[in-house]
Amino acid sequence: MTKITGPFVAIVTPFDADEELNAAALARQVDRQAKAGNGVFCSGTNGEFYTLSFEEKVAVARHCVAAAAGRVPVLSHIGEVSTHQTIALGKAIQSLGVKAVSVVTPSFIACAQDELVTYYTRVANALAVPIYLYNIPARTGNTIEPATARKLADHPNIIGIKDSAGSQDSLDGFLAIARERSDFDVLVGPDHLILYGLKTGAAGCISGLGNIAPLTLNAIWTAFSAGDIATAEARQAHYGELRKALYAHGFPPTMVKRALAIAMPEVGRSRGPALVSDEVNDKVAVVSKAFVEAAI
Repeated sequence: MTKITGPFVAIVTPFDADEELNAAALARQVDRQAKAGNGVFCSGTNGEFYTLSFEEKVAVARHCVAAAAGRVPVLSHIGEVSTHQTIALGKAIQSLGVKAVSVVTPSFIACAQDELVTYYTRVANALAVPIYLYNIPARTGNTIEPATARKLADHPNIIGIKDSAGSQDSLDGFLAIARERSDFDVLVGPDHLILYGLKTGAAGCISGLGNIAPLTLNAIWTAFSAGDIATAEARQAHYGELRKALYAHGFPPTMVKRALAIAMPEVGRSRGPALVSDEVNDKVAVVSKAFVEAAI
């Protein structure tokens, strides 16, 4: 398989006024990212996977692949609470044309590391599509330890990890594995660590803020790849300003969705129970006006 590299956007899932999937708006967001040169990661945290039904997750993946039309790669998240449902979702999505899938640790169930090894091994054995581990302990309550990732890296169908733990220390633990072997890659989740990760061996990133600033995200990658570190650092600093200005107001995926919807109303609101007060909306509107890169 061709190595997967570059910037990906954890694309939002647009909803209409009835909180139903808006496939046409989703296709336009995919097109917007493809024109910026960014890959698409669908049904992730910023895609509100935790509110989507099984059928909707399949539909989102299908629509994203169709809209990308081969211009950029599409990755899909498939992690569910149970091993059985994760495998079922993976089997439903793997034939749609996604390049790989990510599998988040189970939530609600507190898993020991040996249980995570068994979970990921069973999923990887059952699917033909390549798999990324997905570490986001603040949301799931379960942490993939580097030793566990190192063990799972031996599986031929596990090709890397998306680390969204949010700390440099966590990222460093997985990057050490990637430097040891050519068949295991790290995709950076935290927006403030994108350039740091690229400098220290990450193969790419999956960014929520890329929904708002796709050109800035792509510029970090493009400048870094060209050896223009000064420009990459300047674009990363701009990203940092956006992150600080937006995430101060609430749950990051909800804030990203609202900032984008202010500039592009067809994206819609986040599904309930997520709410944005009028006061927060006014503050996010200021961020949206200053940072959303709408015209591509």
